[in-house]
Amino acid sequence: MVDVDAAVVADGSPADQAWHLLRDQADVGWVIAGKLLARKRPRLLPVYDRVVRCALGSPPSFWLDLHAALGEDGAALYRRLLELRQAAGLPETVSALRVCDVVWMSHRALGHACR
Repeated sequence: MVDVDAAVVADGSPADQAWHLLRDQADVGWVIAGKLLARKRPRLLPVYDRVVRCALGSPPSFWLDLHAALGEDGAALYRRLLELRQAAGLPETVSALRVCDVVWMSHRALGHACR
């Protein structure tokens, strides 16, 4: 995600269109749609589910906000995620976004109640 133009994850982009198409299917809500896309494009699309929403709130565009955050300060957040991956002994095949997903899960593990 850090290496692409913001337009790739902006409203109306193919990724956004795919999310809407999935979400609009019977028995596929916003969480399942997002997790399917994150699984399909693990280096481009992050998981945004109830735990992440609980931790971060509901930004107008989670993808765009995270894209901006990953590139701020010379990509400091992105580099920190790579450091966490290395410290955990994970292979380079695990994307920075997947490391970020695990960090969100610590929110629940710390006892925060998410709805």
